[in-house]
Amino acid sequence: MNEWLKKLLTQVKDLWAKGSLVQKVIFIGIILLVIGAIILILTLSSTPTSVALYNVAITDEAARDKILYRLSEENIPVSVNAAGMLTVPDEATARKARTILVREDLTPSNVSPWNLFDTERWTTTDFERNVNLLRSITAQVTQHIESLEEVDRANVVIRMPERTLFAADQNPATASVIIYQRPGSDILTNKKKIQGIQKLLMFAVEGLKEENISIADSTGTILNDFEGMEDIERVDVVAKEQKLIATLETQYRAKVLTALQQIFGADRVRDLNIKIDMDMSKRLVSATEYSPITIKSDNPDTPYDDSQLVESITLSSETVTKKWTGTGYNPEGPAGADGNTPPVYSDMSNLYGLSEESGVKKNEVINTKQIQEEKSPTIDRVTVSVNIDGTWRKKYDEKGQIIFLPNGAIDREYIPIDSAILTNAQSLVQDAIGYNRTRGDSVSVQNIQFDRTAQFEAEDAAFLRAQQTRRTVFYVLTGIVAVLLAFMIFRVISREIEKRRRLREEELLRKHRMEREKILWESEQAGMEVTMSVEERKRAELQENAIAMAKDHPEDVAMLIRTWLMEE
Repeated sequence: MNEWLKKLLTQVKDLWAKGSLVQKVIFIGIILLVIGAIILILTLSSTPTSVALYNVAITDEAARDKILYRLSEENIPVSVNAAGMLTVPDEATARKARTILVREDLTPSNVSPWNLFDTERWTTTDFERNVNLLRSITAQVTQHIESLEEVDRANVVIRMPERTLFAADQNPATASVIIYQRPGSDILTNKKKIQGIQKLLMFAVEGLKEENISIADSTGTILNDFEGMEDIERVDVVAKEQKLIATLETQYRAKVLTALQQIFGADRVRDLNIKIDMDMSKRLVSATEYSPITIKSDNPDTPYDDSQLVESITLSSETVTKKWTGTGYNPEGPAGADGNTPPVYSDMSNLYGLSEESGVKKNEVINTKQIQEEKSPTIDRVTVSVNIDGTWRKKYDEKGQIIFLPNGAIDREYIPIDSAILTNAQSLVQDAIGYNRTRGDSVSVQNIQFDRTAQFEAEDAAFLRAQQTRRTVFYVLTGIVAVLLAFMIFRVISREIEKRRRLREEELLRKHRMEREKILWESEQAGMEVTMSVEERKRAELQENAIAMAKDHPEDVAMLIRTWLMEE
């Protein structure tokens, strides 16, 4: 094998050496082209396959955008080609996406629900075909339900009865589903998710109705009995309403309490109670409002209201006046002929009379406004009660010392809050909560004295302890100062005694030395030989050494003398 390989390499080298430059370039190009083709084939073969979400293209851009946005919320990757086909990475993701879209009613109108369960089966008889169709639908529905993240597994039973000749004799299709939830899932209590599974079953089985679908948990509790859940939902709604009111009360309380505590202090404003009554019902209100007509608007630059209003404006008017005075004339035709005047009018002939009639018809116009509004939860009433404590001041005597009561407590004086300040605080609270008198709001700001007995007892005890501590420290410091003074006096006296003793000894030594020198001088004058004692000889040697050291080291001697003087 090695010899064959060597021979092949040798032949290749010979051919390469015999070839021309053009042949070499063509050969290298062919090799590069083959390598590129191999790389392209490997790249295309390694590209993951994608699965179509639906078998038809979604041409409605609005519906397609809703589908893409909903799937992006579920973190499902979706790609769209130029024709409008939606594709996902794998079949499991496709089933999950279809389930979510069915639950959210986002299935496109041009997509048949049966496309979700489009499976081909070959059979020989109609009975086997129907059985296989039922099994296929059941398997597909089970896979779709189990593709939900909240479902661990599901058991699905679908019954599709045979068709009968008359519709009255036709038995309805039924479906039964048992769901086993995953730990931490809320699918058993989430009405929306249960409705999604129910819609999925209705799309999957032809003729299946809501009343013929049973969805239960592992314990047999029916989950799609939505009529029985109305009371539970009502309780949840009431709980949410109460939570909303409590949250609103907390916000109002924090706002008002913070504002008052910044003004009066946190210790003086403790009690603040807020009660909010809200109307949670929703209703449509229609009303007609009549208002006067504005002839001239109010000028904001003037301190008074100079607007001109009229109740109405006359569009047209009509005045009718009738007046009759004189003898009533009743014609009866030619002489000798009976008239046709009724007897009532005939009796009134030749009578004097006076008749007046007047009237005015006016067409007035006023401002009319039609109001239609939907009232959502609104605040019916807000009540606030605040208690602000006054201030306490300690009493002092003429010397500036604190006055104590007979029981040893500090004497204090309570200063209540001025009524004007309480009025201003009440206005502040009213503006903070949006006070509305017409709806019955109430704000009460009172000045009630707090019970500070325990606080004052603690303050008195702390004050007494501080006084005792200061007194003890004062006595200790006084004793230390006295000891220091006594020590300093003792030191000064002892030094003075020592100094006097030293001076006295020096004086005695000086006298002795002078006497000895005198004796020596007299002996020298008399020619006598003087013998010095041992002590005198040592003293003389020390003196000579000191004199020699002073000459050799004058600075050290000067420092020694300064030290002696400082000690003295």
